[in-house]
Amino acid sequence: MSGKPTYEELEQRVRELEQAESERKEVEDTLRESESRLREAQRLAHMGNWSWDVNSGKVEWSNEVFKIFRLDPKVFTPQIDSILDLSPWPEDHQRDKELIQKAVESREVGSYEQRFLRPDGSTGYYFSSFQGIYDDNGKLTAINGVVQDITERKQAEEEIRSATSFIDRVVDMSPFAMWISDREGTVIRTNSSLRETLNMSDDKIVGQYNVLKDENLETQGVMPMVMAVFENHEPANFSIPWKASTAGDVNFDGARDLYIDVSIFPIVSAEGELTNAVCQWVDITEHKKNEESLRESHEKFKSIVDNIGIGVALISPAMEILEMNHQMREWFTEHDLDKRPICYRTFNNPPREEICEYCPTCKTLKDGKVHEDTTARPQADKTRNYRIVSSPLINPQGEVTAAIEMVEDITERLNLQAQLIQAQKMESVGLLAGGIAHDYNNISSVIIGYSELALEKVDQNDPLHDDLIAILTAANRSTNITRQLLAFARQQTIAPKVLDLNGTIETMLKMLRRLIGEDINLAWRPGVEVWPVKIDPSQVDQILANLCVNARDAIAGVGKITIETGNVSFDENYCADHAGFVPGEYVLLAVSDDGSGIAPETLDKIFEPFFTTKEFGHGTGLGLATVYGIVKQNNGFINIYSEPDEGTTIKIYLSRHSGDIEALHKSTLENPISRGETVLLVEDDRSIMELGTRMLNDLGYSVLSATIPGEAIRLAKEHAGEINLLVTDVVLPEMNGRELSEQLKIPCPNLKILFMSGYTANVIAHRGVLEDGVCFMPKPFSKKDLAAKVREALDNDNG
Repeated sequence: MSGKPTYEELEQRVRELEQAESERKEVEDTLRESESRLREAQRLAHMGNWSWDVNSGKVEWSNEVFKIFRLDPKVFTPQIDSILDLSPWPEDHQRDKELIQKAVESREVGSYEQRFLRPDGSTGYYFSSFQGIYDDNGKLTAINGVVQDITERKQAEEEIRSATSFIDRVVDMSPFAMWISDREGTVIRTNSSLRETLNMSDDKIVGQYNVLKDENLETQGVMPMVMAVFENHEPANFSIPWKASTAGDVNFDGARDLYIDVSIFPIVSAEGELTNAVCQWVDITEHKKNEESLRESHEKFKSIVDNIGIGVALISPAMEILEMNHQMREWFTEHDLDKRPICYRTFNNPPREEICEYCPTCKTLKDGKVHEDTTARPQADKTRNYRIVSSPLINPQGEVTAAIEMVEDITERLNLQAQLIQAQKMESVGLLAGGIAHDYNNISSVIIGYSELALEKVDQNDPLHDDLIAILTAANRSTNITRQLLAFARQQTIAPKVLDLNGTIETMLKMLRRLIGEDINLAWRPGVEVWPVKIDPSQVDQILANLCVNARDAIAGVGKITIETGNVSFDENYCADHAGFVPGEYVLLAVSDDGSGIAPETLDKIFEPFFTTKEFGHGTGLGLATVYGIVKQNNGFINIYSEPDEGTTIKIYLSRHSGDIEALHKSTLENPISRGETVLLVEDDRSIMELGTRMLNDLGYSVLSATIPGEAIRLAKEHAGEINLLVTDVVLPEMNGRELSEQLKIPCPNLKILFMSGYTANVIAHRGVLEDGVCFMPKPFSKKDLAAKVREALDNDNG
C-alpha cells in the first residue's frame, strides 16, 4: 500500500493497537498475579529464589531469601558466596562447593542441605536447589536457584530422633522381653531382656526367628490368636509354656524352659496398613510355680478341711452361707450356695425365721471374738447334739468380714461319756461287791461247814436238827447272793467251754418251765446253724435263770416268754451309729416278755446291783447285775429294749468262736472217798483251816495243815511219807498259792494241786478264767463239795 491509509484502515489499526494493549495489560496482570502467588507460595513454604549472572557477576535474592537468613536487603548486598559464607563451618563449605561444581559440570540440577548461623547467634537450616543456564554454545551464562528454610523440619526430625532414641533406650531397659517383627512374622529387632532371657545374641534371633512358624505356639493352640494380629490388626494375649528347643527354625538350646505371658500388638500406618508387630514376653515361670504351689496348698487345705470329720461353714455378716465343707454338704444336701442361703433357715428343721438365741456365730460377727456353744437338734430317729465353735475372719482394716463356723457332732461322745461314767460306777460297785464277797465267803465257809458237821451228829427228831437246817439254808442263800456279787464284779472263777448254745439251752428248758410256772408260756426259737461260743456252761444257766425270773416277775397273770438265738454281724458303719457295739461276728441270745415293761427313767439303772423295782423282800436287785457281769466277763455286750406296758427284750451278743464244740461230762461220783492219800492243807484263816482238816479227816484222808507257806514247806520236808495233794488258798502271806505249789513240787514232783479262794486271783486265772489243767474250788464249800474236788484233783492226769 503506497498512498495514505484510509480512514477505515486507520480505524482498523487503532482497534488492533487497542486490542494489543489490552492483551498486554492482561498479560501483565496475569504475570503480576503469578508473581504474587509465587511470592505467597514462597512465603508460606519459607522458600526464596536467587540468580547469578556469570558475565556481570550480579547476584539477586528475592525478599524471602533475605527473610530466611534474617538479613536486611537495605544493608546486606548478596554475593555469589554469600550463602556459603553464612555457614561458619569450613568442612561444610568444601562439601557444598564440590556439590555445586559437580552439578555445573554435569548440567544437572544440584541440591544440598546446610546449616547456617543467624545474626542472633541461633542455628538455622536451609535447603538449596540450583541449575546452570547455558548459551547456544554451551557456555554457562547464569545459575538460578531456590532456598527453603527447613529449620522447623530439622528440629522436628531431631525431636523425633531424640524421642526414638529415648524409646529405644526405654525398650532396651525394659525388664520385659520384647521384639518387633515385620508383617511376615520375622523378628527385626529385640531388646536386651529378650536376649538375656534367651541367652542369645541379636544376630541369632533377628532375621532368624519367625513367630508364624513357631511349632511350639501351634501345639499350644494359640496360633489362631497370633494370626489374628497379622490378619485383623487386633492385639492378642496368651500364656504358654515355652520349650527352648522347639521354637520355630531357631535352636534355642542356650535358653531355659519358661512359662510366659505373651502380648502382641499391631503397628498400623495412617493408611490402615499393618507395618510391624510388637511382642512382649513376661516371664511368669516363678509366678506359675507360686500359683501352682498356692493351688496345691489350697487343694491340700481344702482336702484337710473336707476330711477333718467336723462341719465347717463360712458365714457372712448377713448370716449368709458362703462356703461349706464336705461334712456340712452331707448334712445339708438340698441347699444351693450360689443362692446364698441364710444359715438359721438352712441349719434348722423346721427352718427358723429368726437368728438362734444361743448362736455363737452371730456373737462372733458382732464382736470379732471366738465363741462356743452346744445345741441339741431333734432328727427323724433321735436327738443329736452339736458343739459349735465360731471364730472371726478379719481383714487388714480390722473389720470382721465373715465367721468360720465349726460344727462337731458330739452325740456319740456324750453317749460314750455317759457310758464311761456308768462303767466307772459299775466298776466301783463291782470292786466293793468283790471285796465284801471275799470276806463273807470265808465266814460262810465256817457257818456251812460246821452246820454240816453238826447235822451229822444230831438226830433228825432232835429239835436242834431243824435249827441247824435253818442256819444251813440261810448260809446257802447268802452264798448264792455272794456268788451273784462275784458274777457282777467279774471275779468269779470260770472254766469256759466251746458250746453249742442251742443244745445248752435245750437241756435247761424243762428246769426253766418249772421256774416260771404254768401260767406263762415259754417259747423256744432256736436259730439255724448257730455259731459256737466259748463260755462257762454254768454262766449260761445263770443268765437264763435270772432273765426268765425277771421276765416272770414282770408278767401279771398269763403271759409269754420267748428265748431266741441267731447269728449277727456288725460292720464299722453300724457300730459308728450304735454306741457300745464292736464290729465282728456274734451269736445272739435274746429273752423277751410281754410284761409291764420298764420306765425310761429306770433303764439306766437296771444293771446296778441291789437296784430293784420289786417290793421289799421280793428281790435282791442282783439278777440283771449278775447277767451284766457275766456278759462283760466274756467280752460280749448287752442291750435292753423296753417300753411301759409293751414288754421287754434283752439281747445278749457273745463273740463267735471258731473251734470244735466240747462234750460236757457230769461227775458220777456221789460219795467220793479216800484211798489212803495224804493231803497238805494250807489256809491262813485258822477257822477255815481247822474246819477243812476235820472234813478231810472225816473223809478218810491223812491231813497235814499249816496257816503260812513257810510252815507248809517245813512240814513237807519233815514228812516221811508221800504227800499226794496240796489244797491251798490262793492268797497267802509270804507267797501266793501258785508259788507255794511250785516250791513244793521240787521235793514232791508228783504232787497234785487244788486251789481254793473266795474270789479270783490272777495267779491262777486271767480275768477270772482258769488256765487249762488247773483245779479250783470256790469258797464257801460244803463237805460234799470238798470231797468231790479233792477226788477230782487226785484223779486229774494233768498234775
